[in-house]
Amino acid sequence: MPIGSLVNAATVIVGSILGMLVRQRLPERIRGIIFQAVGLATLVLGTQMALQVEGDFLILIFSLIFGGILGEVLKLDVRLDALGDALKARIKVKNERFTEGLVTAFLIFCVGSMTFVGALNEGLTGDRTLILSKAILDGFTSIVLASVYGVGVLFSALPLFIVQAGLTLLAAQFQTLFPDVLIRQLTAVGGVLILGIGLGLLEIKRIKTVNLLPALAVVIVMTMIFLI
Repeated sequence: MPIGSLVNAATVIVGSILGMLVRQRLPERIRGIIFQAVGLATLVLGTQMALQVEGDFLILIFSLIFGGILGEVLKLDVRLDALGDALKARIKVKNERFTEGLVTAFLIFCVGSMTFVGALNEGLTGDRTLILSKAILDGFTSIVLASVYGVGVLFSALPLFIVQAGLTLLAAQFQTLFPDVLIRQLTAVGGVLILGIGLGLLEIKRIKTVNLLPALAVVIVMTMIFLI
C-alpha cells in the first residue's frame, strides 16, 4: 500500500488550501514579489536537478529534442489546455492560470530524485522516511505555489499520487527496472523542464514546457539503450 504517496497528496491538498486562503488576502504587489521569488527558486531547483546528468550529455540533448518534436506533433499544450478548460467548467472555477498551476506544481512535485528514490524505497524496502520528508516539503511548497497559481495546484495532488503510487507498486513487483543511472537521467531532464518553468515565471522567455514532457519517456528509452 503506497502510504507515503497518500500522505504526500494530502499535504499538497492542505497546503494548497492554505495558499489559496493567503492568496485572497495579499495585495497585488506582494503577490508579484512572491511570483518572482518562486521563479528564482525554481531556476535554482531546475539547475540543481539538471546537473545530475550522467554519462553521455547527448542523451539529455536528444531526449529534449525528440521529446519536444513528439509533443509538438501531438499538440500536448493544446490538448492539456482543452482538458484544463473542461475541468474548470465542470468544477466551475474561473482561475485563468488553472492549467498552468496544475502543470507547474506537477512537475515540481513529481520530477525529481526525491520522487523517484522515495517512491522506490517504499516499494522495495518499505522505508517511507524519504517520501514522508518529501511530503512535508511539498506541503510547504504548495502553500507558496497556490498563493501564486490558485486551485490548479490543489488538483496536482491527483497526478502526484498516481505517479508516485505507480512507482511504488512497480518497484515492489519489478525491482531491477530502476537503476540509479536511470533515476539520475530522469531527474536531469526534469530539471531542464523546471528551468523552463522558472524562465516563464520570471517572464524571461515563455517555454512550451508541456510539449517537452515526452522527453521524460524518450530519456528512459535512450538510457536503456546506451547506458544500461
